[in-house]
Amino acid sequence: MQVTTDKYRQTAAREMADDYTQRFLKLLPVRLAERRKQAYADFADPALAQEKGAAIRAQALADLPRLLETFEKNARAAGARFFWAGDADAANRYMVDLARKNGISYVTKGKSMITEEIGLNEAFASAGIRAYETDLGEFITQLLERPPFHIVGPAINIPVSRISQLFQEKGVTDGPEEDPVKLGMAARRFLRERFRHLEMGVTGVNLAVAETGTLINVENEGNIRLSKSSPRIQVAVMSIEKVVPDMEAALHLIRLLCRSCTGQAMSAYVSFDQGPKTDNALDGPEELHILILDNGRTRIYRDPETRDALRCIRCGACLNACPIYGKIGGYPYGWVYSGPMGQVLTPLLLGLENSRDLFDACTLCKRCTSICPVGIDHPRLLLYYRQQNAAGDPVLKGSGMALTENALYLSYAYIARHPRLWRMFAAGVQKTLNQYAGDGKIRRGPSGLNGWFSSRDLPEMTGGSFYSQWRRIRHQTKAPKPGREGEG
Repeated sequence: MQVTTDKYRQTAAREMADDYTQRFLKLLPVRLAERRKQAYADFADPALAQEKGAAIRAQALADLPRLLETFEKNARAAGARFFWAGDADAANRYMVDLARKNGISYVTKGKSMITEEIGLNEAFASAGIRAYETDLGEFITQLLERPPFHIVGPAINIPVSRISQLFQEKGVTDGPEEDPVKLGMAARRFLRERFRHLEMGVTGVNLAVAETGTLINVENEGNIRLSKSSPRIQVAVMSIEKVVPDMEAALHLIRLLCRSCTGQAMSAYVSFDQGPKTDNALDGPEELHILILDNGRTRIYRDPETRDALRCIRCGACLNACPIYGKIGGYPYGWVYSGPMGQVLTPLLLGLENSRDLFDACTLCKRCTSICPVGIDHPRLLLYYRQQNAAGDPVLKGSGMALTENALYLSYAYIARHPRLWRMFAAGVQKTLNQYAGDGKIRRGPSGLNGWFSSRDLPEMTGGSFYSQWRRIRHQTKAPKPGREGEG
């Protein structure tokens, strides 16, 4: 997948000007957030359930090296094969070589953010191997060659008419069809033919249980289960932070994940797999390959400040709470991870210098933190990224602050520390902005503020500063001193 985080502002401006996208964004995040709220009401104590999820993920990260070793030991004992990939190139090379070795011309993929992160589809294509996304939303975005719009519904924003046209162009349907159910059935028939003769399937992993060597996947369409049970060879790709200590912890996180993601108490399919097919089993792969990917996560883990980003279980609840995502949608984030989740993960994976617009675009309102089921403090991490980027941190690949920007902030800090200068500065700003007022509104300003005023305005600033108004009111309401007793 092409990374386009450098086009954040242009794409955001385009999406904010798109009437269809704006109508859609007024409905989707609100409805998903309400469904989550209703689902969480099933817990005797929703806040305590979130606290437990945060504690589980914190403990799992604290004990991560041992848990990974335990998971490998138990999964190998069940018959799984292992490959530890240091980066995307190593991971892709392993899967391409595996397909070539077995004479495989195409693979199916279950919905997997980690394989999108490493660009697996492009790697297969370069080797002459076709990769078919089998989740309906991912199937559509693959045909469109776009990143996902939302983690729950990657193509949920695409109009039916566009999907109909796309399916005709790509040979999924023979003619025009605008019935959503029939379009879904057409995609199902198209993909079922791929499952029928499937030799190799690739899936992600929601959770990996150390004490049993079990892989867990949750889904609503059944395509992941087909990609795991139909082929002779299955590759399960997971990043290092997916492991949890035991089944009790895993089950609690699944309850949180399903409620936070789709507002369901449990998704339609939950698969627990341990090793390849046994002799008496009816289905399942003959070979199970578990690929554990680092791709920069060891570096993230070493820094106590960034380690909390690895708590994320990819539920997507933060997208529905974020006022920024609610205005621009998923495309401006330019990659597989969007919303607060993307703002936290993408800079760590691609470097601060390549993703500054992402971590700068935050109001620090903390709505994402309040609903995160595993206790990630997104704004704290984003402030840390801003600090490290300004300092030009070499590990996180910060770009450093430009001289003019640095001078601006130093001047602002000096003025803010001196009350008399601050009052003069505030009065000057008020006077300057009021020159652009009209009909009681300030809709534009000096050239340096045009970006801010492009999507919002201010009321005309009348009556002086808050401080001057407060002093005047205080003076007017100050009671006269009473005379001494006996005076008249």
